Amino acid sequence: MTQMTDPVDILSRLIRCPSVTPDEGGALAALETMLAPLGFAVARPVFSDHGTPDVENLFARAGTFGPHLVFAGHTDVVPPGEISDWREGPFSAAIIDGELYGRGAVDMKGGIAAFVAAYGRHVAHHGAPAGRVSLLITGDEEGPAVNGTAKLLEWAKARGEDFNACLVGEPTNRETLGDMIKVGRRGSLSAELRVTGRQGHVAYPHLADNPVRVVVAIAEALMAEPLDAGSERFPASNLEITSIDTGNPSVNVIPARARLFFNVRFSDRWTPESLKEELTRRIEAATASQRFRPGREAAAVEIVWRERPAEAFLTRDDALTQSLIDAIADVTGRRPELSTSGGTSDARFIKDYCPVVEFGLVGKTMHMANERVALSDLEELTRIYEAFIARWFAAHA
Repeated sequence: MTQMTDPVDILSRLIRCPSVTPDEGGALAALETMLAPLGFAVARPVFSDHGTPDVENLFARAGTFGPHLVFAGHTDVVPPGEISDWREGPFSAAIIDGELYGRGAVDMKGGIAAFVAAYGRHVAHHGAPAGRVSLLITGDEEGPAVNGTAKLLEWAKARGEDFNACLVGEPTNRETLGDMIKVGRRGSLSAELRVTGRQGHVAYPHLADNPVRVVVAIAEALMAEPLDAGSERFPASNLEITSIDTGNPSVNVIPARARLFFNVRFSDRWTPESLKEELTRRIEAATASQRFRPGREAAAVEIVWRERPAEAFLTRDDALTQSLIDAIADVTGRRPELSTSGGTSDARFIKDYCPVVEFGLVGKTMHMANERVALSDLEELTRIYEAFIARWFAAHA
């Protein structure tokens, strides 16, 4: 049991597993070994889908009845990049000057280690909680997110699992542990626009149709007018052009085709459907007014919406949010900001099953070479999670 209450030992064992998406890398096997002494029943389902790699996941539950608290996260990590950029090997779990180094230390094996240790301490100090505690762990968060959390939730529901609340252990804090809880997320919508013109020599433009003229006009129309001013809990929606590409290496050739890519992070003033309608209106207006050249017909534009847009959502569960706020205040003395900022996470799937909030480590070094966590932060997060478990179950007694 001693090892199962030490987050440094748990995290070190997880980091030593090279679980780069989509490889399990031994991380789920190591986690299962650590959960068994705590009384968890563990399943490791593998999910498949056309055109994507198979992914192994983990679902572990302790307890058989009563209120059900879920901790969600992922053991998969992004590639380490150039090994020479690391002070020590990215999977060595080296401790240097009070910090534990390794890919996944912050995003997010550290959060998993802290929760396992917190549960172990709760059992050691108070016995098992009066209810059920589960871990919902995927190996597909950093990848396409097709064979991970979404399917694991469906799998669990089909087996009769019902959840009352979920804590996602993603790194949410900006500067100091305890400064931010994510209580929702902005939506995300991406698309590709394809404009076909006519290739030609730049010295004879009357014989060609340059699609870049149309793409530039569309880009201006998409970004010229703000989508909204935000709402009470969400910042203003934002559209960014992420790429304009002609695939043309020559400076004296008018390209035949041009593509434009964009992404929108949007507030709760939009749904994916209503946002698509607004953006289509802007694209069609720009296309109708912009011809390849005066006297030519308007260009034809194909809009290819990317699959599975994420909806904006906001969690409204006072017992869940207040239990976490009070736990953070107990340990750190801080009152965290409740935020919907940042990118998407697997909380976008979980919110369809139960209320969900996110709280984890400080995210300054995630996805960087020399990703690392201060041992003091890891210990403090463990204490916060332990206090949260106690407070949440007390609120549901």
